[in-house]
Amino acid sequence: MFDNLPKFTFFTGKGGVGKTSLACTTALSLAADNKKVLLVSTDPASNVGQVFATDIGNKITPINNVENLDALEINPEESAAEYRERIVGPMRGLLPEDALRSIEEQLSGACTVEIAAFDEFTALLTDNELLSRYDNVVFDTAPTGHTIRMLKLPGAWSGFLEEGKGDASCLGPLAGLEKQRDKYAAAVDRLSDAATTRMILVARPRQSALTEVARTSKELADIGIKNQQLAINGMMPTDTGGDPLAEALLKRDEEALAGMTADVAALPRKVFALRSENLVGLDALKRFAAGTPDIKENTNVHPLNSADFPSLSELIDGIEAPGKGLVMFMGKGGVGKTTMAAAVATELAARGHQVLLTTTDPAAHITQTLSGEQENLTVSRIDPEVETAKYQANILATKGRDLDAQARAMLEEDLRSPCTEEIAVFQAFSKVIRESSRHFVIMDTAPTGHTLLLLDATGSYHKDIMRHQGDTKKARMVTPMMRLQDPAQTKIVIVTLPETTPVLEAAHLQQDLKRAGINPWGWIVNSSLAVAATTQPILQKRAHSEQIQIAMVRDELSTRYAVVPMLADEPVGAQKLQALCAAPKTATAA
Repeated sequence: MFDNLPKFTFFTGKGGVGKTSLACTTALSLAADNKKVLLVSTDPASNVGQVFATDIGNKITPINNVENLDALEINPEESAAEYRERIVGPMRGLLPEDALRSIEEQLSGACTVEIAAFDEFTALLTDNELLSRYDNVVFDTAPTGHTIRMLKLPGAWSGFLEEGKGDASCLGPLAGLEKQRDKYAAAVDRLSDAATTRMILVARPRQSALTEVARTSKELADIGIKNQQLAINGMMPTDTGGDPLAEALLKRDEEALAGMTADVAALPRKVFALRSENLVGLDALKRFAAGTPDIKENTNVHPLNSADFPSLSELIDGIEAPGKGLVMFMGKGGVGKTTMAAAVATELAARGHQVLLTTTDPAAHITQTLSGEQENLTVSRIDPEVETAKYQANILATKGRDLDAQARAMLEEDLRSPCTEEIAVFQAFSKVIRESSRHFVIMDTAPTGHTLLLLDATGSYHKDIMRHQGDTKKARMVTPMMRLQDPAQTKIVIVTLPETTPVLEAAHLQQDLKRAGINPWGWIVNSSLAVAATTQPILQKRAHSEQIQIAMVRDELSTRYAVVPMLADEPVGAQKLQALCAAPKTATAA
């Protein structure tokens, strides 16, 4: 699998890129080489136990039928709950209930989960007695550079927070770090030691995934983690069998690799071909590790007829019914939100509605997707960098105005967090939301549920506004949060891929939104082979396996959904976007 691995190996990357498969296979290969191995997963919906047919959980457990291999599944949500209690517990009985609830809410976001997961990592990275029992420790899903950077910050965070000078984005989790500063510092030093740790950046051969790898690689290098390797997972095999879809996918993958940044292209690289079988069970993992072909039986599987799944056109009929409103497309990066937003906006405009399509894509990808003007359709672009700079300047000019040098430096560091960009972009979005009372507003790249929770908890867009208004004004006041929570005004559409991890992550996003009082209206399962025409055996078998994930969306996650086929070419221009909204059988011709 990977050569000359040091003591610690971290697999990091977006959801659905194959981190778990590569981590499990790597651990199995090391164990087969007579190495004593500990495999650690931090996925809240970890399937490591399923992969190895072993009930693992939050305890070190020997893997069934595999010598030398133990595993541990850290549940970040449970870790975050324990972390919150360690911070809030001593305050119970000392602070009012409202204050305690506010602190708990500030500690309920993604940053807290990251910190709590890292808290668990440090026990493994610094417990020399435990580590003496293992030759290798393999981590599935590493902490982000953002989290590690926060852990390296100097200064008395607790005092800074107690004085009430902090903001509510990522500072809340830092309140509990001071007590373990030495342990965290030792863990970060160990991560930065190239002789001890290797960070393997996992990506699909897609432009968006490789762009994310470039960002992550630079952020990790900037904080001293430079022993990096690139793993390209799921490369379309060159044996396309003359299938037009397979040939187009191979071309797309090759072009994505050719377009990598120089820094990413310079990393040591391993490429793993797309496989038809799910990597579950020892036999499948051993075949993957050895590079041997998939099992041959059941390869000639025909996917269900496209008519068995609702089309995007049917979903648009429901969106169109009120004649106006806000439609927000949410989901993880790389699932096709931009294309879906552009397709829906184009179709609504073609049906005679006035539509504003707005995006946060700094490269104006939405403009390239539309490829020209269209009647009834207006496009606006919100540049995250510009909006973030404006937001940072405003915070420093107000909250940072009277801070001393040390406190101001801390605030400036916090304002460089990803949370800041989300909030700044949401501020810009809020100016556009009002237009949805007159016509359709389609939003691409929506803020995450974490951001919405923070906005609601801190009162920036709702509670503080309502608190400072008289009863008369309250009756007339409509905040952005209230619009998002009103299904008569806003439809949230979650976009995902028909694969296990993207669907699970989308389900978690839906849960976050519901906690904020926002109920998603519908789902789109994008890039599905189950509704695409293909004769390539690997693609046919993958199409068959997708049906399990589509059934989960249909039966457990949403009463409204659409399945959009994998296309041979990206739909660019109004004509191809509208074809995407037509009957599924014709959409595959794009």
